[in-house]
Amino acid sequence: MSETIKYGVVGSGVMGQEHIQNINIIESAEIVAVYDTNETSRNQAKSLVKESVKFYNDLNELIDKNIADAYIIATPNFTHIKVLEQLLKTNKHLLIEKPLCTTTEDCKKFELLSKNYSKIIWTGMEYRYMPPVKQLINEVHNNVIGNLKMLSIREHRFPFLHKVDDWNRFSINTGGTLVEKCCHFFDLMRFVIQSEPIKVYASGNQDVNHLKEKYNGKTPDIIDNAFVIVDFENGVRGMLDLCMFAENSKYQEEIVAVGDIGKIETFVPSSASGKNSSEVRIGFRKDNVTKSNEVKVDKEILAAGHHYGSTYFEHLAFINAIQNNKKPDVSLRDGLISVAIGEAAENSIKEKRVVFMEEFKL
Repeated sequence: MSETIKYGVVGSGVMGQEHIQNINIIESAEIVAVYDTNETSRNQAKSLVKESVKFYNDLNELIDKNIADAYIIATPNFTHIKVLEQLLKTNKHLLIEKPLCTTTEDCKKFELLSKNYSKIIWTGMEYRYMPPVKQLINEVHNNVIGNLKMLSIREHRFPFLHKVDDWNRFSINTGGTLVEKCCHFFDLMRFVIQSEPIKVYASGNQDVNHLKEKYNGKTPDIIDNAFVIVDFENGVRGMLDLCMFAENSKYQEEIVAVGDIGKIETFVPSSASGKNSSEVRIGFRKDNVTKSNEVKVDKEILAAGHHYGSTYFEHLAFINAIQNNKKPDVSLRDGLISVAIGEAAENSIKEKRVVFMEEFKL
């Protein structure tokens, strides 16, 4: 394989374009091809790449050209399972945007189909790579706050963006907000806590956003706020506080981990704030001792996306795994379980009950 990783981008909507912009600033990577059936998305992507990049509206034609070392799958959520089935024919490295699929059953199906796949399959959980979040994770795993007991994640942000054909306005297409958006946070919970979920309880609703919108006579049905509690096998509890009608919050994400000797918290500014620094703060129970650290992100990296530099650092890790024949940081199983927790939370709200993870037969 050439030293420079050649990417084919499958899906050039909002996230496909973010991947393109981040790959553009990585010396060891280049875009060689882009696929999308939507002309507007293709034209937007053309403005971001070199003239030599090939564009396709037929995925099989792109696959047959065999010009990429790796593919990014950034098509609408509900298309993932079919796109992935096609790309398994390539035997190329795959980075799949979250969620892996819209249902646990489709995730399990793809896991089975790819059982003997020889190349890297990586689920795109880029929040692990957000610089302040990564520091928090390292501090927790190094037992700086002692034995972890509680983890809480708050995301207060703007509503979902408009996407092609408004596919993201309906849970049947997205998997539901707690799958589509929040699989990130359930993955973070598992990764920080280092244990498996056993039960989920959630309370949420669609209270503000999209209520007056109509698409082909139908009103959107996506949750815009929720509290989700996840109990883990090791006794640690995780909680998500989500609100998607909270524009102009000072921080888009706030993450707090509490151990038996201290507490660590980090605050991630919204992308609209333009701030390139965030704080990681640790407070210890004894002697009123605190320490804090400012974490900065290069402004060029910030400008390449909406996820506080995480997509850039995710690609560095993905490329490193390809070049050094390493296992993926975020496996198919990680992607599957994050979807299952989200689906459990959606079911908990609909059915007004605690959902046990054993119901999913993972």
